[in-house]
Amino acid sequence: MSDDLVFDTGFTTPSGECARLSPLVRRIVAGNPGPITFTGTCSYIVGNGRVAIIDPGPDLADHVEALLNAVRGETVTHILVSHTHRDHSPAARAIKEATGALIVGCSAHRSARPLALGEANMLEASSDKDYAPEQELFEGDTVEGPGWRLSAVATPGHMANHLAFALPEERTLFSADHVMAWSTTVVAPPDGAMSDYMASLEKLRAREDEIYWPGHGGPVREPQRFLRALALHRRQREASILNRLREGDRAIPAIVAAIYQGLKPALIGAAGLSVFAHLEDLVARGIVRTDGEPTLTSEYRLA
Repeated sequence: MSDDLVFDTGFTTPSGECARLSPLVRRIVAGNPGPITFTGTCSYIVGNGRVAIIDPGPDLADHVEALLNAVRGETVTHILVSHTHRDHSPAARAIKEATGALIVGCSAHRSARPLALGEANMLEASSDKDYAPEQELFEGDTVEGPGWRLSAVATPGHMANHLAFALPEERTLFSADHVMAWSTTVVAPPDGAMSDYMASLEKLRAREDEIYWPGHGGPVREPQRFLRALALHRRQREASILNRLREGDRAIPAIVAAIYQGLKPALIGAAGLSVFAHLEDLVARGIVRTDGEPTLTSEYRLA
């Protein structure tokens, strides 16, 4: 079977609609479409009667209302949060206020590393620094209800505190932003790290989940093939960056222009952060050099 990376961009579920995905899983898409969020954030309801909500999403009144309407007559026991981006976690507070459910999941916001001297965090505004879990989940920790159990799977990379959640009753993984069928994942220092991301991909390859429900877009239906394709894509991107350094490119904008030809202007910044993540990893591995700590504005050369 081919390991070519093929994306599924045909997802059409409208925002606000509660879709039944399986006996245990329902999904509501938030009305926050965009270049990074695709058609919007996917929030999931797990269970029947006594339920959990995974990634309640942005604090949009219409989305919060749709989630609350979907669970009317049921008891929400847990609100699980995969990571602290503003398109995933802020509505947890409104859902808790309305239901009394416990907010559990990832740690409070943290970065993969400290800022270098003079470095700015380009994604600072996207972080939900008000998120505060009542119970932090670590690898293997579980929450459960009638007929369901959700287990935390640590998957740092996209962010340092990123978690996925496994539902063994349906051999399902809620993969949040770590693995998505519609696009590759943004990995952007200092909040994320390419070395962590690649290690998390390998970790998931050791699992036997049959379907992923991601944070944006439709399901990943052949997880093992897709994981292999994602890893190969990242290795090929690394090779392209090294080739540009051999050709004499030294700065990230020049590398982006050469290897992301035809990219939509709205995605150029994300592409630069992705190249930066690869270069940071290559410097740590001794393959690439730069003067001082790696930053977005550093000049890079082969070691």
